[in-house]
Amino acid sequence: MKRRAPWTLRRRLLLVVVGLLALGSIIVGVTSAGSVRGLLIEGVDRQLIKSADRVSNFNHSSSGMTGSGIVDPYGVNREPPAFIGAPGLGAGALGAIIVGDQVLFAGYLDPNGSATAATEAQDAIILQAAANVGPTTIDLGGRLGEYRVVAVPDASGVGIRVVGLPLTEIEATVAKLVTMITIVSVVVLLLAGLAAFIIVRISLRPLDRVVATAAVVAEMPLDRGEVALAVRVPEGDTDPRTEVGRVGAALNRMLGHVSSALSARQESENKVRRFVSDASHELRTPLASISGYSELATRSPEPLPEDVTHSLGRIRSEAARMTTIVEDLLLLARLDEGRELARKSVDLTELAIVAVGDAHVAGPDHVYDIEFPEEPVVVTGDAARLQQVIVNLLANARVHTPPGTTVRTVLAVENVAGRERAVLTVTDDGQGIDEHLLPTLFERFVRGDDSRSRATGSTGLGLAIVRAVVLAHHGEVTVESAPGRTEFRVVLPC
Repeated sequence: MKRRAPWTLRRRLLLVVVGLLALGSIIVGVTSAGSVRGLLIEGVDRQLIKSADRVSNFNHSSSGMTGSGIVDPYGVNREPPAFIGAPGLGAGALGAIIVGDQVLFAGYLDPNGSATAATEAQDAIILQAAANVGPTTIDLGGRLGEYRVVAVPDASGVGIRVVGLPLTEIEATVAKLVTMITIVSVVVLLLAGLAAFIIVRISLRPLDRVVATAAVVAEMPLDRGEVALAVRVPEGDTDPRTEVGRVGAALNRMLGHVSSALSARQESENKVRRFVSDASHELRTPLASISGYSELATRSPEPLPEDVTHSLGRIRSEAARMTTIVEDLLLLARLDEGRELARKSVDLTELAIVAVGDAHVAGPDHVYDIEFPEEPVVVTGDAARLQQVIVNLLANARVHTPPGTTVRTVLAVENVAGRERAVLTVTDDGQGIDEHLLPTLFERFVRGDDSRSRATGSTGLGLAIVRAVVLAHHGEVTVESAPGRTEFRVVLPC
């Protein structure tokens, strides 16, 4: 299952601010609406109690009850009581006369002031409310809705009179208040959210600058060469009195330590390179002398013993091998120093044909194929060094694969973004390169296992020279390997 992307600090702060404001708005709105509704109901209750005091002595004119309070047992009817028209009771007023557990008269005034009898279902609700002490709320349903009612004894002492006032206007007032609070809250939340977004964005700008500094450092090639690590967090973002300032100051201290470590590393590497360069240069003379004297000894007019002749041959062979190693080290040292190579037009097609021919002579037990376009592939560079790249790649394939392996060299021209570049690939169908060697394959003195190098006396400098020469020509070299196929790919700008 795909994991949800984590929320940024900016989004979290914005959500917290808006969420707290929304929660506060809800609490204020609910409290305000409840308080206003309670105050309005208290006002209705006061009016209701005053009206109840007046109607308790109001003389009912119907046949069901006389002014003396004598009840006619056959006077039950579906008529509203006369007292709902008493002073203080306006449209919507509710009234009922209850004797025992029976509602004799019940009704209300409609908006036009006409008296309307209550239904039997409403009678039952009124009868139940009459048992409560003090004002209570009932719901008569339909268009009548909720009423605030109170029951008072009839002045005759025979029955109970129920008086009620509608809560419709109160509910409408509360609804308008809730609507207004909602609209105001939404507007405030929108404005507060926008303000919070701007404030958070401005407040986090120093952190963005710290991140930008770290990103610049992360893109720098710190693993090699002279590194000028002069990038720092701006001084204004390193105030230790703020959280971001402490982060910026800590990052600057870390960059200072890293810069010192890189400088020390580079100085150490420079010393090693100078030593290798000087040693390689100085070793050339004694090696030449060794080769010369051994060659001179073999030309002695006096016949030499067989063991001496063999020893002199081995001396010349090992001197030649050491000379090759010294020349490779000297070449790498010069490339490390950034010395400019020759910049001339070089026909890669010719170099590849010659190198493949030499490889066929050096390794006749391998099969060599070559493919190239009809037009010559020309690049600008050092012919001798580029020749060495092709020779080293072919030698690597020859040395590290068993007899009968096919080594295929392909030269082509690609057009990428309107720019032409030469592509040279050397592919073999050998056993492949161990996966753990691939990341360090182009480093110096890196060798494979016994199946690919030890028996051949490889120095581990061939592929390092390939990479150094290709990089000096502003190109790139890569390798892909699997059992049965290994491909080295060199790309050079034309």
